[in-house]
Amino acid sequence: MNGAIEVAGEFPTLAAAEAASLDVDAIMVAAGRANAAGTRDEAIFEEPLTPREIQVLELLAEGLPNKAIAGRLRISDQTVKFHVSSIAGKLGAANRTDAVRRAVRRGLITL
Repeated sequence: MNGAIEVAGEFPTLAAAEAASLDVDAIMVAAGRANAAGTRDEAIFEEPLTPREIQVLELLAEGLPNKAIAGRLRISDQTVKFHVSSIAGKLGAANRTDAVRRAVRRGLITL
């Protein structure tokens, strides 16, 4: 094929591509995809969440506000706010709901 790359198909995940059992030499995975707004979504983030961030994220998934999370974890609501900001940054999330959605998709938490 003169060094050209032939695209055999596009799949939403690596697992879906592997399940297709295509006879290919390689599978390429994009770092993210464009969403309806045309911006990159679901990029691969390398920095893992800390155990405390996972705890905060689980309570976010329950729909608790910062003060309730602070009470459950016995930390200040400012510390919760810091953790929420860090979680959003690490996951590339726009808000609390988006952070939970992304965490579920990545298998970090279950609902």
